[in-house]
Amino acid sequence: MKKKDDLKHQVSEALLACQGKQAEDVAILELEKDSGAFTDYFVMCSGANPRQIQAIADAVDERLEALGLRVTHSEGYKQAEWVLLDYVDFVVHIFSEKARQFYDLERLWKSAKRLEPAELLAKPKARRASATPKTPSPSLKKARKKKS
Repeated sequence: MKKKDDLKHQVSEALLACQGKQAEDVAILELEKDSGAFTDYFVMCSGANPRQIQAIADAVDERLEALGLRVTHSEGYKQAEWVLLDYVDFVVHIFSEKARQFYDLERLWKSAKRLEPAELLAKPKARRASATPKTPSPSLKKARKKKS
């Protein structure tokens, strides 16, 4: 379970890097294990122009490198129509609008589960350790004094 949590954290960091550079139409696809996919997740977004596409790619690379995660393969940075950053367990795709419409990966991988960015970024709820607190609150102490 730890590996899956680490992976979701890494994907959410890539997502935050994209959002930090005002990427448009951010999408996350969780690919099915039996689909023949070579990775677990796709993070996809669009940039308005080549300079923004490169800035998004740079931000993803810098943010993940700070976590100790290095890109294993990248393509398309110089042309900045479709930049692909492969991190083995997930792949980040940064498209121009035209390239995204042309390749339409969402349609090609329509069997994948589409996650909303908010789902991935949501913090897990903390579990309560016990039903009663270990140190009573001041109001509880007062109530106990009045009963005695």
